[in-house]
Amino acid sequence: MLGEAGVSTPRAKTKLDRFTIISWGVTIVIVAALLGTTILYKNAGASSGIGSPQATLEPGLGQPQTGIPTAGSDGSGAFFILRALQLKTKIPERPRYEPLTYRISRGDSMWAIADKFKLKSESILYVNKDLGDNPHSLKPGMELTIPPVDGLYYEWKDGDTFESIATKFNAKAEDIINFPGNKIDLTDPKIKPGTLVMIPGGSRELRNWEADLQTAARNNNGSTGTSDFGSNACGGGAVASGFGWPADAHSLSGFGYSPSHLGIDITAPEGANVYAAGAGVVTMAQGGYNYGYGNVIQIDHGNGYVTVYAHLSQINVSVCQSVGQGTLIGYAGSTGNAFGAHLHFEIRVGGKNINPYDIVQ
Repeated sequence: MLGEAGVSTPRAKTKLDRFTIISWGVTIVIVAALLGTTILYKNAGASSGIGSPQATLEPGLGQPQTGIPTAGSDGSGAFFILRALQLKTKIPERPRYEPLTYRISRGDSMWAIADKFKLKSESILYVNKDLGDNPHSLKPGMELTIPPVDGLYYEWKDGDTFESIATKFNAKAEDIINFPGNKIDLTDPKIKPGTLVMIPGGSRELRNWEADLQTAARNNNGSTGTSDFGSNACGGGAVASGFGWPADAHSLSGFGYSPSHLGIDITAPEGANVYAAGAGVVTMAQGGYNYGYGNVIQIDHGNGYVTVYAHLSQINVSVCQSVGQGTLIGYAGSTGNAFGAHLHFEIRVGGKNINPYDIVQ
């Protein structure tokens, strides 16, 4: 209260002092509570990755994680869960039902292209008739049609049936009908003549280019055991007791043995040594194109086997010369129908090709 002269009484002053003290006390408590909460949150974030959403790696998950506050606790008073960050979207591989075009680049091979599209090399030859069934016909800049699945395309003709075409190409009628790319009405399966139809799993006879180069065997005089098929004037000579690799490298440059390639293409740069795979007599040592073989050597090994070495840059032996296993017979190259330097190597028995992998050691 104020006295008559306007001076505060001792009682009024005491009330004012108490109010001030209580107000400051409440303010200090509130500030301390806020500071404590902030410090607690930061400490929890530092130990668990919470606070700023920094990515961490959760053991066993293999993906970065970010702490997100939520219900639950790790015992420290901080509430959180760990949620995986998806850094990369995985697009599922969908089936392809239409053909696509692929342009040949330097260094490509039929084997590599087939592997890229998960197809057999024969399927690419079936569809690309310009190759003439010869995998060595690839050239840079050439465009190939890549079928969606293994098989071949056929232009439907009047009178064709699913059963007759399936039989013709060693396929199944139901596979032709059910292939989505053929767009056949399953309630009334019919195909108009002139329609290009995919025959899944279908096959046809491939031209055997290797047969164009006759097997040259030495004359059978009763001591060699070889046949007279393609024989020449050479008589008896060395006989092989085994076969080894005809080049220093034991790896393929692109083509392996298959119905479309009756030999193997061995890695051999231009000028690399080429050796006789086994003892025998040279029955062919011929330069030129030779049906795409280029400079070629054949050796009759006197035990029914004949080996062929093609695309050579140089020939170092002559016809009827006797050689031993490992004899240097020439140098690798890219003559004839070859896409890059390599050694094309074949093994024939009675004029028929077999897989060299089954023989060389």
